[in-house]
Amino acid sequence: MTYIVTGTGLTIEDVVAVARHGKKVELCPEAIERIDKCRAMLEKKIEANEIMYGVNTGIGEFSEVVLDDDQVKEFQKYLIYNHAAGIGEAMPLEDVRGAMLGRINVHAHGNSGVRKEITLTLVDMLNKGVTPYVCKKGSVGASGDLAPMSQIALLMMGEGKAFYEGELLEGKEALDRAGIPVPGLKARDGLATINGSNVLTAMSAILLYDANRWLKQAEIGAAMSLEALKANMKPYTSKLHEVRGFAGAIRSANAINKMVDGGDLKEQRIKCKVQDAYSMRSTPQVIGAAHDALAYARLQVEIELNGVGDNPIFFPEENLQLSGANFQGTPVAVPMDMVGAAITMVSVMSERRMNRLNNPALSVGLPAFLTKGAGMFSGLMLSQYTADMQIVEQRILSTPASIQSIPAAADQEDFVSMGMNTALKNIQILDNAYGVLGIEIMAAAQALDFRDYRFGDGVTKAKEVVRQYVEFLDIDRPLYNDHNTMKELIKSCEILEEVQKVVGSLE
Repeated sequence: MTYIVTGTGLTIEDVVAVARHGKKVELCPEAIERIDKCRAMLEKKIEANEIMYGVNTGIGEFSEVVLDDDQVKEFQKYLIYNHAAGIGEAMPLEDVRGAMLGRINVHAHGNSGVRKEITLTLVDMLNKGVTPYVCKKGSVGASGDLAPMSQIALLMMGEGKAFYEGELLEGKEALDRAGIPVPGLKARDGLATINGSNVLTAMSAILLYDANRWLKQAEIGAAMSLEALKANMKPYTSKLHEVRGFAGAIRSANAINKMVDGGDLKEQRIKCKVQDAYSMRSTPQVIGAAHDALAYARLQVEIELNGVGDNPIFFPEENLQLSGANFQGTPVAVPMDMVGAAITMVSVMSERRMNRLNNPALSVGLPAFLTKGAGMFSGLMLSQYTADMQIVEQRILSTPASIQSIPAAADQEDFVSMGMNTALKNIQILDNAYGVLGIEIMAAAQALDFRDYRFGDGVTKAKEVVRQYVEFLDIDRPLYNDHNTMKELIKSCEILEEVQKVVGSLE
């Protein structure tokens, strides 16, 4: 089924469907009419020699330089050349595709002054699998993601490079093979293609989708550890969290309760402490806070996905153009910095539960380091080292990027969002989070194999999935294969999908 681009209603799930899974897109007829109407207004203003930023003036510090008619024609080309100034290896294709979808949605409002040929070329590129080669680094997240977006815009001139059917080709060849005409760039087209924070927003949308699924698996891991540690489950009573009122905590407590339903621990047939340590007792409050952070970030990201991030912005009904800073990435960077810190926070708690599973002084009768041959064997002792290392890296990366502005463009652009740094570091934070959680779940499965009571239906299913990939650690073996296997299992969300078949949605 095709996704119809209207300028409104674009969700993070839509971005994932198009960017990651190749869902086709179509620009609705009303959007094409709006684009045409705005373009007609712009062309009248050009004919009347009205001064407009980035159309017949330079940009940045050169915004006061007025261009003559001949310069206007060439300016868009040199604008893109100058701004295609990124560095590093190729960005993942899904991030580039997400940025293209976001830019199409901006144009659909009819406030950008772009020719419809540019927008429809972006649509064709998405549908036919032509994805520009874009360097990972170079954007400061204000004036838009200029460097990466310019590598997309190079294709509008039949230049740059692009991936097509698994090959990296010259831009013109990729377009030719896909049967896409080169639209060229006319007045305003170049800046209208690049002047928004579409890359960092697309990256953030995709990360939020993945982080939400990771958080649900963090609840699965917590439930497994809680059962193995004979936790007191009364702190997970929904009423306790409802009286405080945080939606995320209520959601998290209910999810974990679903996991342990049907087990002896939930039915109070297992003796437990009156009050457990914080890493066991306050899991809903902590994971719940992360849920609430993600919910706020999602709100901000989806506003940006559906807003007009551009400069200048044209209002055809009023024959008006306004220059401002709607390209500024800060509204996305700030909540996404919070998301990175929240993921790290949940990972820290995951490691603390894993420590309790390993530590015979804290594990309520489990063997030291979850091995039957303590002394000869060290069990999962070193698994904790690996989790700890990843958490330190997460902590380093959790420093906000949105406070790290360095002025640019001769201080014309003297505050920038650094939102691309936020997006890049969040990917690393989440990558480590997969590893940390995989280790907790592996340890919890090992611990559960030492217990002889009935577990909750969700916990039982989760352990069954783990055992399809990682065997019980009877005698010591190199653990790096198990760690990597578990990390990939968490990334795949197979545990989540199988558990939800048994207990229902953990949303």
